[in-house]
Amino acid sequence: MGVSGTGKSTVGRLLADALGVPYAEGDDFHPQANVAKMAAGVPLDDADRAPWLDAVGRWARGRSGPGGVVSCSALRRAYRDRLRAAAPGLVFVHLTGDRALIEARMAERAGHFMPVSLLGSQFALLEPLAADEPGAAVPVSGTAAEVTARALAAVRGAGPFL
Repeated sequence: MGVSGTGKSTVGRLLADALGVPYAEGDDFHPQANVAKMAAGVPLDDADRAPWLDAVGRWARGRSGPGGVVSCSALRRAYRDRLRAAAPGLVFVHLTGDRALIEARMAERAGHFMPVSLLGSQFALLEPLAADEPGAAVPVSGTAAEVTARALAAVRGAGPFL
């Protein structure tokens, strides 16, 4: 989980490979209307996010036995609660970084629908993991391999990863 540009897709794929479980790209669960809205620089609202979160939750629920990794912003506690209601036992890895670093990363990537202009709205919406939520915050400074190693250590310390 985390704001756009933190490396959720890259780290998610690497983490899934390290754990030997399936990976799903959370952006692939968005309805086309959501993608078009974000590409136009318009932030999503809760009504836009609901069907997307439900689709991500269904995927996660289907991995409750063997496990899996899915990238998903899950910025608010209410979104994470919705996901955990669909897939009890879900553990979150919150990829964290300062805005300047994440903006620079977003500016360098090509072909992604999410514009840098929406990063502020994501930071404004972000509710970091609370102490009672299963998971861990992982800083995104360093290489993808370094971030993945920290995420793997966090997941292994958090218990079963579903």
